[in-house]
Amino acid sequence: MGGVHVSAPVRSYESVLRRLVEDRFASRLSDRDATLWGRGAEEEAAKRLAWVDLARTSRPLLPRIAAARDDLRHAGLDHVVLCGMGGSSLAPEVICATAGVDLTVLDSSDPEMVRRAVGDRLESAVVVVASKSGGTVETDSQRRAFEQAYEDAGLLAKDHIVIVTDPSSPLDEYATAAGYRVFRADPQVGGRYSALTAFGLVPCGLAGVPLAGLLEQAAQVHDAYLSDSVENVALRLGALLGVAADNDVDKLVLVDHTGTGVGNWIEQLVAESTGKHGRGVLPVVTTPDALGAVTPDCVVVAIGTETLPESPSGYAGAVDLPLGAQMLLWEVATTVAGEIIDINPFDQPDVESAKKAARGFLGGDVELPGPDAVDGDIELFGTGAATVEEAVAELLGQVQGPLDYLALQVYLDRWTHADLADLRAPLSERLGRPVTFGWGPRFLHSTGQYHKGGTPTGVFLQVTMAPSPDLEVPGRDFSFGDFIAAQAVGDGQVLAERGRPVLRLHLTDVTAGLARLRELLS
Repeated sequence: MGGVHVSAPVRSYESVLRRLVEDRFASRLSDRDATLWGRGAEEEAAKRLAWVDLARTSRPLLPRIAAARDDLRHAGLDHVVLCGMGGSSLAPEVICATAGVDLTVLDSSDPEMVRRAVGDRLESAVVVVASKSGGTVETDSQRRAFEQAYEDAGLLAKDHIVIVTDPSSPLDEYATAAGYRVFRADPQVGGRYSALTAFGLVPCGLAGVPLAGLLEQAAQVHDAYLSDSVENVALRLGALLGVAADNDVDKLVLVDHTGTGVGNWIEQLVAESTGKHGRGVLPVVTTPDALGAVTPDCVVVAIGTETLPESPSGYAGAVDLPLGAQMLLWEVATTVAGEIIDINPFDQPDVESAKKAARGFLGGDVELPGPDAVDGDIELFGTGAATVEEAVAELLGQVQGPLDYLALQVYLDRWTHADLADLRAPLSERLGRPVTFGWGPRFLHSTGQYHKGGTPTGVFLQVTMAPSPDLEVPGRDFSFGDFIAAQAVGDGQVLAERGRPVLRLHLTDVTAGLARLRELLS
């Protein structure tokens, strides 16, 4: 089928592809066969496969979303804000960007981001609070901040806040009792496969995206992507990723030609689905003008063009499809890759460890550590070096192995400091190795699983800051600043316990510290 091309240099690729066809992988996936990934995955897979039919089963949602949008617009509410993490925010962000529709995505516990979102057009805002479990702490905290703001403004929160969650979740029970408008998502779909459920559709529909076309794009390729044929491009893409990873080509360089951020959505889907039990596929999101180092352990896939990119490994792909079709393509391909590398693509066994560590710091059970050294406006954690230059050089010197990568993790306001993502490419070229970039804490719901459970070849550079001023979380005994600090320190602690090198640079003066950091890393 047009729009997708792959190239693999080993014979095993074709033999694996034939095996997938002979085993009827695609049609069994269509039938929601939970045995595809082995006995250990069967229980989880049995309740996570409804996504294969969302192009059809989500259609009844559309009239209700349209009616809600009309009601809200009639009341003068036309500024849509989404509070959500992981798949609950990344899918709506790319759907709206592709459609050219404005959507404010608040996917952070950074105090300044929360303050700015709450302070922007509050009276005309529709605030979509999206959490599958109903207990996501970031989303719960954001909801509390908006509720307090509406109370302070003499407005009714229930007139402005829309809830998206699973049926009978704590958030569903709370919101129903409070009289909020609630959309209940299909509980048989996991968060990172939920792009075409209420989690993806509600915020986008309220913002003005024409949703019927998005579902139709997926419907048009559904039968082809779930057919047992060597021509099935979803099977071919999945086999490319899985066979490459089995041959120590475990980095997926996503060259995004679209400018819509679709690479970020693919990143969370692939990384969280495959990164476990010491193996997996690590996405490296790039643009054509900021590739960085492309090494022999990289599969290179270009998004938004049919031209196969050059790849030193020989593993390459090109995907040029409408977004709805592309979402189904990557979802099927990810489950195929999971079968090949023998993992369960529907669980996330290593995510809870960082959450638990963060809760320990928030609850006062464990004290936040003091710095190992202080160099001007930057505090150093996880090093014996006395200066920032020495500490960074020491850390970067550990990125040496043929499968090593550096993860740059920045726990700052991504709206204000968006240009920090530009450090990834020059840093990658300097090291001659792949470098990923993640905004904290949102990457914890994306690549965070891979960092702790995937191939143990990562080296981690965290950047944190002292918020000034901080912002209290209403009804909680911690602030947003406390929370984001606990998330960074908790994740770093778990990484270090698993033998990953971690350096944290804490900026006590953000302006001076960032200027120094940019110069050092560029």
